[in-house]
Amino acid sequence: MNWKKLQNGSDIRGVALEGVQGEMLNLTPQVAIVLGKSFVQWLRTSSSEADLSVAVGTDSRISGKALKDAFIAGLSEAGARVFDCGLASTPAMFMTTVLGDNTATAGVMITASHLPFNRNGFKFFTAQGGLDKKDITAILDIAESNTFSDGLSASEVVSWPFIDDYSNFLVNYIRATANISSNYEKPLQGLKIIVDAGNGAGGFFASKVLQPLGADTTGSQFLNPDGRFPNHVPNPEDKDAMQSICDAVVREKADLGVIFDTDVDRSAIVDAQGNPVNRNALIAMIAAVVLKEHPGSTIVTDSITSDGLTQFIEADLKGKHHRFKRGYKNVINESIRLNELGTESWLAIETSGHAALKENHFLDDGAYLVAKLLVEMATLHAAGKTLTQLIEKLQQPFESQEYRYSILEDDFASYGTKVLADLQAKVALHKGWEIVSPNFEGIRVRCTSPNQQGWFLLRMSLHDPVMPLNIESEIEGGVANIKSELSALLAEYQSLKLK
Repeated sequence: MNWKKLQNGSDIRGVALEGVQGEMLNLTPQVAIVLGKSFVQWLRTSSSEADLSVAVGTDSRISGKALKDAFIAGLSEAGARVFDCGLASTPAMFMTTVLGDNTATAGVMITASHLPFNRNGFKFFTAQGGLDKKDITAILDIAESNTFSDGLSASEVVSWPFIDDYSNFLVNYIRATANISSNYEKPLQGLKIIVDAGNGAGGFFASKVLQPLGADTTGSQFLNPDGRFPNHVPNPEDKDAMQSICDAVVREKADLGVIFDTDVDRSAIVDAQGNPVNRNALIAMIAAVVLKEHPGSTIVTDSITSDGLTQFIEADLKGKHHRFKRGYKNVINESIRLNELGTESWLAIETSGHAALKENHFLDDGAYLVAKLLVEMATLHAAGKTLTQLIEKLQQPFESQEYRYSILEDDFASYGTKVLADLQAKVALHKGWEIVSPNFEGIRVRCTSPNQQGWFLLRMSLHDPVMPLNIESEIEGGVANIKSELSALLAEYQSLKLK
């Protein structure tokens, strides 16, 4: 067993079900038992608590219950008290460590986010936040050594439907923050808000959050958990998924649509006209709310955000835009680092829909992001205004496209590094192109030629032998013109193939 193959950055992920050609099973209940024991052993070295307790939840994946039961068995055999939270969201499992008087030492979510039905994985939390890459490496090292303490008595396992506590937390937050005196208990009354959970774990948001606040949720779709994901991929970045919720908003004449990924750590919304508010638009909208509360704050985003977003944050909202690296942990950790250095940063957000706020433990929480926007929606609605008015001045690119180049080399990291270094030198001599600085990932180039009017970013993937290429342009045909000129510069690299 190659335990290191289970590591995916700061998560554990693997193939949990057979049936997909070429994908070998490597995340079985037997593996989960060992992971449970390993996590407890890791906790003993990193926690000062003598009485260790772990809360465990799962999303709707078919393999979730079997892996959860096995993982819990491993935790219990290793001597930790266990709370079985059943169907849950990833943010809720973190909140088991900080919300209320009776908290867990750690929370674990069994999920593989938006990956295909046959995959699954584990996300780990303590009160200090999500575990980092080095922590996952340490847990897998323990699993590989397979040496555990003997003679421990199995601890108790207690049922804890924590999603109810978490929902109440969101409801109380929206009521108190909106603080609409004429209708404190139901600040969303008069609004029709529909939810698309994609058959993941987010269906609770309609019945346990929106309805108690007075919203009409008629027309919400795919709320029932189904790990086969029969309707569409539960992913706010997926075009079919976004089209589905956009169509539903128009069909149901709703005021707002909300879509979550499988485990509810990401989200996006749709306005009353059926227009998607995701990626740059979603960042702009939550930035408008945050900068009203914290003027001048730095908004940390990933590397592929648009020039129009920078202009909106800095010129229109009078904040600061710090464009950093891809990877939600990178973005979050950078925002935390800035705060530690004395630079106020209240929001870290990726274009994927991962959004973490300083006020909420820097937890990437799709439901909390929506809750914060709902507070703004409630107050604007009371004044006869709409959410989309917040981003009226945001300049969207005329064209936007992402491409992916495969690297056909075993040492793909070295090959990609050479491509970027060579391209940097070529761009410096290229008429109409200008290297953007500061830039923290890959090479970002501003293209000022009359037939281009845009920018591109070429970078290495975080984990795979792939170089993603993002291009945006303010004119029709600009993306194609930029790509054509860049392709000529990359033609000599025979191991670089457009997917």
